[in-house]
Amino acid sequence: MQHDDAATTDIHTLEAVALTATRSAAVASYAWVGRRDQKAADAAATAAMRAALADAPGRGTVVIGEGEKDDAPMLFNGEVVGTGRGPDFDIAVDPLEGTSFCARDHPGALATIAFGVRGAFWSPGPGFYMDKIVVPAPAKDVIDLDDPPERTLEKVAGALGKQVRELRVVIMDKPRHQDLIRRVVRAGAAVQAPAGGDVGGSLAVLLPTLDVDLLLGVGGTPEGVMTAAAVRALGGGMLGRLAPQRAEEADAIRAAGLSLDRVYDCDELVSGDAFFVATGVSGGPLLGRPRERDGVTIAESLLITDGQVRHITHTTFEKARG
Repeated sequence: MQHDDAATTDIHTLEAVALTATRSAAVASYAWVGRRDQKAADAAATAAMRAALADAPGRGTVVIGEGEKDDAPMLFNGEVVGTGRGPDFDIAVDPLEGTSFCARDHPGALATIAFGVRGAFWSPGPGFYMDKIVVPAPAKDVIDLDDPPERTLEKVAGALGKQVRELRVVIMDKPRHQDLIRRVVRAGAAVQAPAGGDVGGSLAVLLPTLDVDLLLGVGGTPEGVMTAAAVRALGGGMLGRLAPQRAEEADAIRAAGLSLDRVYDCDELVSGDAFFVATGVSGGPLLGRPRERDGVTIAESLLITDGQVRHITHTTFEKARG
């Protein structure tokens, strides 16, 4: 985030803390994979992540917490974690992204977190949902959230040197997206429609090994800000606009002085140095699920920072009982 030796040491320490936090959350929630209890899985992930963050050097403030929109357990906005001895930093977090995937043992559930310098993350206030476009770096300058989807497909395809029929688009399989999915398919593109998990969908866009070209549609605002940390680190493109799903949410957004019309680009959603970490919970093409055997636990994580993607395998040995 900064470049002097002391700051570099702090960054590496915070990266290690973030990796420990997501790994702890992933292993704790993995115990609930397939048990059809979303809130218990979310609570296990949140408790494990909160415990790991308590040991963070410095003072971390949760500015993007997950849970308020669906009355789930959460690390709440304004919560302060860490020892207080070290740098100040901000946190955007979803301890269990894809709770339904975890509950039903479907691939795609992740433990996720982003750390940034103080003031790095835009705060959506009471805005829980956001309309988003996420694209890889070559298409970052051609997207416009006001374009119809057919025009977006044409422009992204041109930027990527493809035909529209060659594009693969992630759109969450939600009732609000039925028309969008029909239009994208009618235009000739292929649609990958997971039931949720727009952070994972965005990561698939950013990582060339996963053969996805763009993400469209309305997803969570906390997830959007975390996604923006990864997009910014990898030089991709992202636009977002608040998209309330209930009249009460729209009224709260207006009362907070936020616009329902303004389009935010990636550098506004994350305006300072930040990094993103995810650990697999229920497996899938992005990250494997935790595996336990003979007192050994193995978990897989991604660390995205400064133009780099690091795939990390954690191996933990259970302490012998004496």
